[in-house]
Amino acid sequence: MADIQYKPADFKSDQEVRWCPGCGDHAILNSILKAMANVGCPKEKVVVVSGIGCSSRFPYYVSTYGFHGIHGRASAIASGLKTANPDLCIWQITGDGDALAIGGNHFIHEVRRNIDLNIVLFNNEIYGLTKGQYSPTSKFGAITKTSPYGTVEAPFRPGELVIGAQGHFFARTIDVMVQLSSEIFEEAARFKGAAVIESLVNCVIFNDGTHEMFTSKEFRDDRTIVLKHGEKMIFGKDKDKGLVLEGLKLKAVTIGKDGYTIDDILVHDAHQKHPGIHLMLSNMAYPDLPVALGVIRSVKGESYDQRVTDQIAEVKQKAKIKNMDDLLNSGNTWVVK
Repeated sequence: MADIQYKPADFKSDQEVRWCPGCGDHAILNSILKAMANVGCPKEKVVVVSGIGCSSRFPYYVSTYGFHGIHGRASAIASGLKTANPDLCIWQITGDGDALAIGGNHFIHEVRRNIDLNIVLFNNEIYGLTKGQYSPTSKFGAITKTSPYGTVEAPFRPGELVIGAQGHFFARTIDVMVQLSSEIFEEAARFKGAAVIESLVNCVIFNDGTHEMFTSKEFRDDRTIVLKHGEKMIFGKDKDKGLVLEGLKLKAVTIGKDGYTIDDILVHDAHQKHPGIHLMLSNMAYPDLPVALGVIRSVKGESYDQRVTDQIAEVKQKAKIKNMDDLLNSGNTWVVK
């Protein structure tokens, strides 16, 4: 990254933000603007790509290059753009419908290929732009305009999907936790590979309060855990709770009770290559366990775009044909006099 000193305002466009008042997207926008400024990638190399949905208006609100694509195709556009021009700093903005329904096939393959992209998945568990249909992440039994008697299908878990697709980086944040979000986005931007951040967003119009059971400030500390690499998995308003592994399951315990001490509490290792513990952490759900926030998985690995660049360089070096003259004079040629 360049040694350029930016401020968040440098990345803010002059366009009116048209999200509904109170929408969680506003907070995510501010968090990403702050992260962009801190990372310092030259503005002329920053590109914001989106598909279709409320979150996909994002390119208009950022003073960088942008591409507002069609439904479900943000992954394809971003993948091609990064592969063709690996020097770009690309942010892919998508939603639970755009990425996991119509765009699901593209999404899993950009993750599997480990293309160097910052993929921000806004998850409000509803189709907001089209006025309230259930999405692939809507809770089982959710009553919406397209499920008046409740959904009858199990929802996708984005973390489980990313890790199952051999993902190298997965993090989760909450829209209102601006500082945490900015830190996560910055770490994701510095990660070399496909970095997926699930942003739990509240849709005040069509799915208000869907995450409130654990995001409300009143009891957030007791129902979520912010994971930090190398630190004990401790949570709670009084920092008196922690996670232990009993058998093949995670368990929330109170430190100092039932024989559990601080030494029993697990230490978070985001760099662990084996995905087992990361999968368990990403799948934790209230009320059984706290919802995991922060960087859950961050494992180094060569990116797809770097492999392509290296392969092209190697082929060029070994090729006998170096230029157009070599090509024209290759094979059977003759001179007409």
